[in-house]
Amino acid sequence: MLRGALAAMPLLLAVLAGRPTLGVPAALGAMLAGINDRPGSRRASVARLGFPALAGSTGLLLGSEIAEAVGDGRSLVVLPLVVGLLGLGAGAISSTGPVASACGTQVLVAVVIGAGMPLPEPGPLRALLFLAGAGWLLLLRLVLPSPGGRRHGPCGLDGEREAVAMVYDAVAGLLLAAGGPRALMGRAALSAALDQAQDALSGPRLRWRASSAAERRLHAQYAAAFPLAEAATALAWAGVPLPARITEGPRRLADAVRTGGPCGPLPAPARTDAGLRALDDALLRAATVFDRPSGTAPGMRPGHSDASVLGGAWSAAGLEYGLRVAVCCATSTALAQWLHHDHWYWLPATTVFLVKPDLGPLASRVVCRAVGTVVGAAVFGVVTMLVSAPFPLVSTVALCGALLPVATRHFAVQTAVVTVLVLSLVLLGGEPSASWGRVVESLLACGTVLFVGHLPMPGRRGHSVRAALDTAVGSAHRYLGHVLDAPEDHALRGTLRRDAYRSLARARTAIDLSAAELPPVSKHSAGSEGVAGALERLIDTTTACAVQLDHQAAALSPAHAELLAAHLSELDRARAVPAG
Repeated sequence: MLRGALAAMPLLLAVLAGRPTLGVPAALGAMLAGINDRPGSRRASVARLGFPALAGSTGLLLGSEIAEAVGDGRSLVVLPLVVGLLGLGAGAISSTGPVASACGTQVLVAVVIGAGMPLPEPGPLRALLFLAGAGWLLLLRLVLPSPGGRRHGPCGLDGEREAVAMVYDAVAGLLLAAGGPRALMGRAALSAALDQAQDALSGPRLRWRASSAAERRLHAQYAAAFPLAEAATALAWAGVPLPARITEGPRRLADAVRTGGPCGPLPAPARTDAGLRALDDALLRAATVFDRPSGTAPGMRPGHSDASVLGGAWSAAGLEYGLRVAVCCATSTALAQWLHHDHWYWLPATTVFLVKPDLGPLASRVVCRAVGTVVGAAVFGVVTMLVSAPFPLVSTVALCGALLPVATRHFAVQTAVVTVLVLSLVLLGGEPSASWGRVVESLLACGTVLFVGHLPMPGRRGHSVRAALDTAVGSAHRYLGHVLDAPEDHALRGTLRRDAYRSLARARTAIDLSAAELPPVSKHSAGSEGVAGALERLIDTTTACAVQLDHQAAALSPAHAELLAAHLSELDRARAVPAG
């Protein structure tokens, strides 16, 4: 919230200099970066905030060039066609991941604003100001301390430490839930914690060489959690309740990660079966890593098995989503140009936000956008009745920036805050506020997206769910093949296991999102939950087999082999069921 409030500093300086229009692009860049600002490590924030900012500044420059090429008159064909083509590419790229989604959204929003918002500054200057505003917020993210963080230098490891500590906490939670109804939830929580730690440790180095020992040690501590996670998953798969004291070791390791100190003596579990022996061995190896103060223990860098962004964008799922974004953008631009060619950018910009792929089900986000816009316009109307001078408007922008981190928890609240913020910038930019006109345009955008989102498209539907499941099935088969062929290669096994569980989590997210849509959309993913369930059982059983091969026998037991065969057959049957 402090970063969000300080993000209005470039706008304040522009107002103090008597050039408020200089501060509008900077404030827009800071606002969009603030929407992407999430808790986590500083190194992860460089990509999460920096790449979308570069995309947005490029879009603002491109939009200015488009405006000059098209001219001042109405453009019911050329401009919608250009925006639609850009929407096809940006939408396809947006479907490949959260950072790509932010990039695609920002480039489209910036293109529309650059082409439609009448600011006196030339396009290159607007693009630089946009980038400066986003860069200012990123600088605040890197420099300002995080609450409760233990910093070492201007770019401390507080976010990374907490992410790794949460992995050990999740291991303890899964061990405690073993044999109970919450075991599946505990395994999913452990997978999510490993994903978050992997993301937190990825990205560029932000520290000087003198701090590299602490960084190497943290990577080693993250790698030491892999065998613990494997053993805990195998114990949960066995379905036998475990004594509560078995969680003491992982809890102490989590505390040691947070404090940066040694873990001390760890309680050893009983070594009565393969899972408990694996857990004991993993605790011993982790204690060795944690008690090396020099941080020279070799850490395993997080690996990524994601397909390339271009490959994902060119897939059936990417093209399906890109086509829908293109139709939405072209339709809303044509409608805005038909209604009025001045100040037309609000309607397509609203459409771009509505079709962002990671904001929940389409129908609910449309309703939230409509409600949030009405509330935000009403609040802004009250504000302008009381004050309309530049400095109170800058204060309003600063207050909205401070509220953004809280508002992002619900799309309707975020929409209300962003509406007040953008209307304040519009007024500072010299345009009439016309807040209720913006409400009408937002409602038109909601109707456009809701209509286009349920139009029948060429070919089959539900590509996003099928693509996520196909990726997860491929990852599971690679993991199983490695466990059966080369179980002694623990490093590659850990990477393949992470790929399998992470792909499964993404598939379940896609399934849950599709299931929450209206029937015309959700019916195309019927049967996908059965595939995900069979896949989950196969991956868990593969993990249990890996532990059994390590600590009990040189070959799979007949019982484990029968289970694997049964799960493979179940997965094949589930995939053979046609979607609705």
